[in-house]
Amino acid sequence: MHIEQTVKFAKQLVSYIMIVVVFALVAVACAVPVEDINKVEPEARVLLVKEPEKIIRSEFNHDSEGGYNFSFETEKGINRNENGEVKEVLDEDQKPHMVVVVRGSYSYTDDDGKVETINYSADEKGFHADGDSIPTNAPSRR
Repeated sequence: MHIEQTVKFAKQLVSYIMIVVVFALVAVACAVPVEDINKVEPEARVLLVKEPEKIIRSEFNHDSEGGYNFSFETEKGINRNENGEVKEVLDEDQKPHMVVVVRGSYSYTDDDGKVETINYSADEKGFHADGDSIPTNAPSRR
């Protein structure tokens, strides 16, 4: 029975994560500065409207244990893939509980034409990301 509850929780967690991702994307889109529309000539207003990128490939799968994987690719080469699996870990009191372990990556082409790839993971120890565009900590001086 405990496993069934954990699997149900993991499925709900995946749903919540997807909702948070959607809201984050909406927040980013709303935060993008736009020129004052009143200063633009009426003929030029049409140029401000951008067609959204088309998704040319998209997959989402989940299993009965609460694991999942998804991926997509856009026409301009943005790629994302992620998988999650439910894992039993021991807490500080050595009691077992279930966590979702996530691994994934995304890539895009930056303004200079370089493809940037970020790999990430999240587990009971936290979130970790790695990529050329992510700053690394400088050695500390003592």
